[in-house]
Amino acid sequence: MELRPYQQEAREAVEQDWKSGIKRTLLVLPTGCGKTIVFAKIVEDCVREGRRVLILAHRAELLEQAADKLSRSTGLKCAVEKAEESCLGSWFRVVVGSVQSMQRPKRLQQFERDYFDTIVIDEAHHCISDGYQTVLQYFSEADILGVTATPDRGDMRNLGSYFENLAYEYTLPKAIKEGYLVPIKALTIPLKIDMSGVGMQSGDFKAGDIGTVLDPYLQSIADEMIKYCMDRKTVVFLPLVKTSQKFCQILNEKGFAAAEVNGNSQDREEILSDYENGKYNVLCNSMLLTEGWDCPEVDCVIVLRPTKVRSLYCQMVGRGTRLYPGKDHLLLLDFLWHTERHELCHPASLICENEDVARQMTKNMEEEPGIAIDIEEAERSAAEDVVVQREEALAKQLSEMKKRKKKLVDPLQFEMSIQAEDLSGYIPSFGWEMSPPSDKQKKTLEKLGIMPDEIENAGKAAKLLDRLDKRRAEGLTTPKQIRFLEGRGFQHVGTWKFETAKNLIDRIAGNGWRIPRDINPQEYKGA
Repeated sequence: MELRPYQQEAREAVEQDWKSGIKRTLLVLPTGCGKTIVFAKIVEDCVREGRRVLILAHRAELLEQAADKLSRSTGLKCAVEKAEESCLGSWFRVVVGSVQSMQRPKRLQQFERDYFDTIVIDEAHHCISDGYQTVLQYFSEADILGVTATPDRGDMRNLGSYFENLAYEYTLPKAIKEGYLVPIKALTIPLKIDMSGVGMQSGDFKAGDIGTVLDPYLQSIADEMIKYCMDRKTVVFLPLVKTSQKFCQILNEKGFAAAEVNGNSQDREEILSDYENGKYNVLCNSMLLTEGWDCPEVDCVIVLRPTKVRSLYCQMVGRGTRLYPGKDHLLLLDFLWHTERHELCHPASLICENEDVARQMTKNMEEEPGIAIDIEEAERSAAEDVVVQREEALAKQLSEMKKRKKKLVDPLQFEMSIQAEDLSGYIPSFGWEMSPPSDKQKKTLEKLGIMPDEIENAGKAAKLLDRLDKRRAEGLTTPKQIRFLEGRGFQHVGTWKFETAKNLIDRIAGNGWRIPRDINPQEYKGA
């Protein structure tokens, strides 16, 4: 099986990390981008080198999926370590193991500590739990690969406490742009559901409380679905099994062909098969289908289980992002959950790296209810709004800086000037990134013209130094040129060439440090 370009890049990045001495590395691919295929090929490479590999997961479906993809893409067969089955004595080099079974001391101690050379963790955002850590610490010398779909920032901070590096990340916007996932159109429904009485549990909203709050709105939600979903293949995520069952009944009363599945459904496989074959056009579930289930035909997703966990939200929406003949987009219905908590996930959470842009995008979409908006276009528009807001704030800040006659460039001014969204929206993920900037980093930044006092962590300092190095190699303006010229009213000097800025500064110097009369700083185009 030939890998897609990004899949091959991911494979090489992981293996390069291991070769360079990084033992615990992370791979992030959006749902639908073939993460199982990628790690299957990495496993194949390991086996070719004579290594023994454990694929670790927390659900039977994930283990079965991994074994199936491994067999189909590489021809490799697996031993199983789960319940009554054991891999001990097997000649297979690959083992798929249930973390629930592996973590038991009696079972774990049957293995030598160096039995596995490599461990792959599917759905790695779960690996911080005690069960996973028991297994991983036992096989402490193994190379580790964690694979997950887009995690939220809280997940990344937690994962950063275990993993040493992010080997490769392929983003949802890039996957859509390159044609590997379908575009997403989000539609805001003007139905305000009051969440003010919902409590918190384990860092997210209590499912029981959500079910209680949601119940009075189910009829109205079904009425809204009639407008948009009658001709679509829809999946609805709900907080409780009883809520899921009740909503399924309501949908059938209103003319939908709806079915419901849950962890206790005896005929679950039959229902899923009937849904895929067209017997039903709506599938209701209580968070059962977030992992390990694929139906590419799904072209509408409704999240009636509000969450603040971005990885969970992405998994739910990801059930509808896969390509399928005749499917040109996924419709995502977004209801106006009324809550004071700003961390609630919205369509903006799928695409916006920057929190300011995400808030602005959500605000913009709520002002245009009932209209399906492409989330990439919505993100671009919100980013433009935020840039305007930032430039206004920057102008005020520069005015204050003039009074203090600072010799160095504020990092915010530098980021805005060079139009670096990745710098201004940067949030540290791994442990070393979160520590304060080193004295060496501070001295180097100050020498290059950046004010180090405004930089909060070593990760941001490292990214700034790397960007300054690349800009020097590309012959772009220096921070000191930016400060001098923008202090005199010139715009976005960070996008200019070094020589252009130098020549202009020389002209100003030759004119007694006054701007020549034939130059209007507001209109001057130096780029």
